[in-house]
Amino acid sequence: MVNAVLGGSDVLAVMPTGSGKSLGYQLPAVMLPALTLVVSPLISLMKDQVDELNRRGIPSGALHSILSAEKRREVLSAARAGRLRLLYVAPERFASDQFARLLGEITVARFVIDEAHCVSEWGHDFRPDYRRLRSGAGRCRTSDGRSRPPVAAFTATATPEVREDIVAMLGLEAPQILVAGFDRPNIHLRVERCVEELEKHSILPRLVSGRRALVYAATRRSTEAAAETVKAAGIEAAAYHAGLKDEERTRVQDAFAAGTLRVVCATNAFGMGIDRPDVDAVIHFAIPGSVEAYYQEIGRAGRDGRPATATLLWDHADVSTRRFLIDSPRRDKVLSRRAGTAGAAIEVDPAELARRKNIEHKRLQRMIAYADSETCLRGTILRYFGDPAAPDRCRACGNCQPLALDAHERELVRKILAGIARAGERYGCRQVIAMLKGDLSDLAPALANLSTTGLLREEEPDTLRHWIDAAVDAGLVSVSTDRYRTLSLTAQGRDVMCGRTDSVPMKTPERLPYPSWRGFGAGHRKFKRLRSFDW
Repeated sequence: MVNAVLGGSDVLAVMPTGSGKSLGYQLPAVMLPALTLVVSPLISLMKDQVDELNRRGIPSGALHSILSAEKRREVLSAARAGRLRLLYVAPERFASDQFARLLGEITVARFVIDEAHCVSEWGHDFRPDYRRLRSGAGRCRTSDGRSRPPVAAFTATATPEVREDIVAMLGLEAPQILVAGFDRPNIHLRVERCVEELEKHSILPRLVSGRRALVYAATRRSTEAAAETVKAAGIEAAAYHAGLKDEERTRVQDAFAAGTLRVVCATNAFGMGIDRPDVDAVIHFAIPGSVEAYYQEIGRAGRDGRPATATLLWDHADVSTRRFLIDSPRRDKVLSRRAGTAGAAIEVDPAELARRKNIEHKRLQRMIAYADSETCLRGTILRYFGDPAAPDRCRACGNCQPLALDAHERELVRKILAGIARAGERYGCRQVIAMLKGDLSDLAPALANLSTTGLLREEEPDTLRHWIDAAVDAGLVSVSTDRYRTLSLTAQGRDVMCGRTDSVPMKTPERLPYPSWRGFGAGHRKFKRLRSFDW
């Protein structure tokens, strides 16, 4: 990919999230004699990448709406003087006459388009402003007198039809099309169908407990509700959406990127460009609008190559919400505003609006088919993107292994089993949990200084109690029949604890206690759990 960009031909690179697409243009930018112009759709993405590049000593800048006038002048001056290696801009910038004049004053070595699927109406995040980029590239001045600089387009989510659309809409000339394998084998895929939203709230704390997690929700209100549920379970979390003040969004983004905040509940804008390699869980609190959007968002997990889990929680109310969002008059106004020049609203032909809505409904229907599928989840996604390596059964997703725990859950179970063993198999559930939590206030002296004391201090007592119950149900732990109800390991439990087997044939806890917080009463009814799509 780097060689293709350096070679000077047009390039379309389709690679999974986390596979190093940014390096494909950032490394050539350091080696090329002039500035590399990067079109990026989100301010958060620009900010994160520019901050990291400058930290590494690569002079870079960005032009976007929240810059102060003084800072904007500094960036423009640095670009004109040739002091920048990379300049990031939003696609809307190409509607500005001032920016058009800048393009005639600077020398551009490469014209890069990130998230290039936005140019296609079949891409999951169509942005009409991306249609200006073909003419924008043509206005750039090159050092060798070419009609335009070489164009390199990057995306993680492009089906074959979207790839064809990108090439046509951007006017790529004899491009090198580089398509990497879409498989992310370290991400364990699960789908859990719920009765309604309250059920999701009862599941969510288990899914994020002890993990660095992103929780994606469909609306601002649901991001805040999810964050409240997580916090009520004793887990630090924050909401992130466009309705927050800029300083709060920046605080949440920076805290997550720095590792001081472990769980963020967000709309789909969060995470693009976040360089956090150790996200080990991505949870969708509602069905996404398309398979492309889902694949891109789960790709933010496991970038360090370690095992991670992607869980989709959905119910039919989600589908109704998505359909409402597609068909709402407010959506029509957004489309009209995006179609206007420099952000001004114009009247969009009703037939054009209907056509776009039809495309979005079809994308949503494809996502529902995935969520409702009884076949291999991994294979279903790979076939959708035209990957010839798509398996019939991967033996690693929730549909192929209905009782399989993910890596985090297996490790949690092993630590619980180790705690029971280190306690001499002479104590009951309450004392074992207190020892694992490191709660010394009511702990038998013999348990105060074990190697497992405090081993699971980040977990809630109710979480550990439910996991112990699940281990008993699975035959890994036995309970004495006397009044002391002491816990001990079975032969199978010892094999699991010692790692002699990775097969842990047990169900995850049916439910964690639902926290009582504003908007939901403590007297909620218990839901009968439907068979989840964890085949």
